[in-house]
Amino acid sequence: MKLHWFAEASYPDLPTNFRQTGESSWVTTPISRCDPAVVGDMTRMFIRLMQQADRQGFDGLAMNEHHQTPFALTPSPNLLASALANTTSRAAILIIGDSLALYNPPIRVAEEMAWIDCLSNGRLISGFVFGTPMDTLYCYGVSPVELRERFHEARDLIQRAWAADEPFAFNGKYTKLRYVNLWPRPVQKRPPVWVPGQGSVETWDLALKNDYCYGQLSFSGLHSAKPLVDAWWEHAAKSGYDTNPFQLAFTQLICCAETDAEAEAKYSEAVKYFYRNRYVHPGFETGPGYRTQKSVEAMGRFAAQTNEKLPPEEKARANRGEMDFWDYDKHGFIIAGSPERVRQRLEEMVKQLRVGQLIGCLHMGNLDEETASMNTHLLATKVQPFLRNLWNNYEDRWTPEAVRNAAPVQEAA
Repeated sequence: MKLHWFAEASYPDLPTNFRQTGESSWVTTPISRCDPAVVGDMTRMFIRLMQQADRQGFDGLAMNEHHQTPFALTPSPNLLASALANTTSRAAILIIGDSLALYNPPIRVAEEMAWIDCLSNGRLISGFVFGTPMDTLYCYGVSPVELRERFHEARDLIQRAWAADEPFAFNGKYTKLRYVNLWPRPVQKRPPVWVPGQGSVETWDLALKNDYCYGQLSFSGLHSAKPLVDAWWEHAAKSGYDTNPFQLAFTQLICCAETDAEAEAKYSEAVKYFYRNRYVHPGFETGPGYRTQKSVEAMGRFAAQTNEKLPPEEKARANRGEMDFWDYDKHGFIIAGSPERVRQRLEEMVKQLRVGQLIGCLHMGNLDEETASMNTHLLATKVQPFLRNLWNNYEDRWTPEAVRNAAPVQEAA
């Protein structure tokens, strides 16, 4: 099993009554709440934590793209990836990912990804995302009926540009280029591609047909994810594809400390801050045409199955930051406690979901750097060594060869 380091780069200084103001944490959050000095400090903190994760043997360093939100201050993941490509040496640079429909022309993504692959000596994982409704429809003004067409056209251009040996012309509906001649070329002839999703059947088919890694990226934990992930594996098997665990990535908030009591003391406020400040105004959560009828129906079925394990009122309490710390753990929103407890819970979850690519969220909300650093150290030294050999009988085609061949970090547990 691969373990990747990730954090939503959340702004840490929102007022305690932010949820009560009714302000959306996406699209229209008042910019007057943002202190640029705080953003600089927190960004440097995340770079230090990811550099530590690289030194301690994490398999990947993950970053994503969001816009106009204090929930995730990474409007261009490629900028952060560039800093890490030059200051780390062994972990994959995992961009999950670039919102392809927002780039005009999207050849810019091909160039930047290739450049990062060169800078990192072939450690790039390229994520292609459709983007949330908040980012794409409301922040960047893309029509929902054009979003998927733009995404697929951009994807085709990028992958052709990586592979081409000679200049070619590209005549798409949205992008027309007389000369496509990529400088530089990526180190990897075909950088691995990951496609995150939220349960769209069309995204499942995209991942399976193109041998991409599918990322079930949410913060709602095992109970919410289980029906959807089970359906993904069933769909893969029925469609005649291999059910390789390494083709599935999953995000999980992890709160590890030397003891269970210490975990509660150190992480409780940060977990509640993370969940209560994620409120998105309902008018920004979707738009006509953003999802197909097929996917809407499928997601309705998944939600009904989830309700059997996690009633809607309990999920609402969690999203308001009102749950007790151990209730968050009980329902799978977080996995918390001593290293022994965390590795037992992670192993159970990974086996239930058949996850080969675990994206551990080791910083959340307004957590302090010292605790996040401790979390990273404990996962690297007292948890991951016991999980690394899971799924070793399967081939991992979705991690760069340079990362797969890196010698394991030897550090006493």
